[in-house]
Amino acid sequence: MNDPKNPPNLDLATWRPRLAAMAAGASGGDGAHDSAHLERVWRNAQALLEQHPEADALVVMAACYLHDLVNLPKNDPERDQASRRSAKLALHQLAWMNFPPEKLDAVAHAIEAHSFSANIPAESLEAKIVQDADRLDGLGAVGLARMFYIAGRMGSGLAHPEDPLGVQREFDDRSYALDHIMVKLAKLPGMMQTAGGRALAEERLARLLAFREEFAAESGAQDV
Repeated sequence: MNDPKNPPNLDLATWRPRLAAMAAGASGGDGAHDSAHLERVWRNAQALLEQHPEADALVVMAACYLHDLVNLPKNDPERDQASRRSAKLALHQLAWMNFPPEKLDAVAHAIEAHSFSANIPAESLEAKIVQDADRLDGLGAVGLARMFYIAGRMGSGLAHPEDPLGVQREFDDRSYALDHIMVKLAKLPGMMQTAGGRALAEERLARLLAFREEFAAESGAQDV
């Protein structure tokens, strides 16, 4: 039986390799935003789409694969413009590939709104799913690996040597990777747009918080 939102000429299996090929090479050597990241985001989105069959899966898939077409480092002063630039580039490339024109604006909005730093409200269900799917990749075991990878690229230390849990100091995730859990990642479950995304985020955050405690215990640092 055909999906009315994705008839045969809009088949997901047809577009998926095209979108993946379009996104290939856009990471600029950033292992936290490579093709594996895009596949994980799409996988997260598929889990959320199961709970929202009314959403346009092709729009979601296109935005998942193309949301990092313009990938700027976390410490770049124009980082908050990356999602807008990605959306603009995606529109151009999708139009050239004869992507359904009536879906282009929806894809662009989902790409723009996925970004934490851009602070663009997700208005459509598809944008909410993409935003949740991308943020889920920043939590759990994968999120932990990405956090330390990005911190290493930025030259940050692992954790404050005397007070890794930030008991008597301000958190500073530019200097200490471990602080990023409390500065940003701990906030993500409350920012999720879908019930399914929130449940997964809370589960994955619990793993990060447990790791944080274990790291402090193994480091030998005493609570101040």
